[in-house]
Amino acid sequence: MTNYDNLTRHSPSTGSGSPDVWGVYEAATGSIQYIAACPDTKKAVVIDAVLNFDTKSAATDTRSAEYLLELIDREGLTLEHVLDTHPHADHVMASHWLKQKTGCPNAIGAKTRDIATMWRDYYNLPNGLVCDDYFDTMFEHGDSFTIGSLTFDVTLSPGHTMGSISYLVGDAGFIHDTLMVPDCGSSRADFPGGSTEELWNSIQAILSLPDDTRLFIGHDYGKGERTEPMWEATVAQHKAQNVHVGNDTPKADFIRIREER
Repeated sequence: MTNYDNLTRHSPSTGSGSPDVWGVYEAATGSIQYIAACPDTKKAVVIDAVLNFDTKSAATDTRSAEYLLELIDREGLTLEHVLDTHPHADHVMASHWLKQKTGCPNAIGAKTRDIATMWRDYYNLPNGLVCDDYFDTMFEHGDSFTIGSLTFDVTLSPGHTMGSISYLVGDAGFIHDTLMVPDCGSSRADFPGGSTEELWNSIQAILSLPDDTRLFIGHDYGKGERTEPMWEATVAQHKAQNVHVGNDTPKADFIRIREER
């Protein structure tokens, strides 16, 4: 059984408007799941929760999502919303299970409807994948909502998928599969509907945030001799150290690097 306590890190609030953040690593898919909480009211959201999938038995289980609920209870938090940044090709979302388990509403970006339309052909499901049957809210670019005394701003950040969104709250950005940690660079954009140029534009918007913004990414797969997963770095650290976009990498070089991978 996975010991998620050993795969969990707390990034504390830095003051007014800044969330407490817990990242929980899911090793099978290299995914990071997040809890973001208002330090004043203890109200919280979950972002990009994983439904575990066993490839040998083709069975799912909820141990990752259950751990998130245990951690929320342990920290004295109250879950208010279940959020996703985009549909995931490498893991199954636990959003609907968490919604059923807790009664909390769930949400994703509105352009996920366009992704679902595209997927219907791939999966031969002409009447399937109706997003509004599974999500309570479909966020548009520029939407915002409050959790306790925190304000979450929703921004469209496509490239990895056509419908990916980021959640910006105080000095924290949940930026999913745009950037990786600095020693790994950036995420892939070769899935159907993905775009390297759009990914570049999304990353530039992220890097225009204040230098001390804590950026929380979607995945880490390790790098070289580094064995511990990482998922947090500031805008300033990415500008200085990111191997794909740091030190003012030109757009043409970024596109060439991404398309060669």
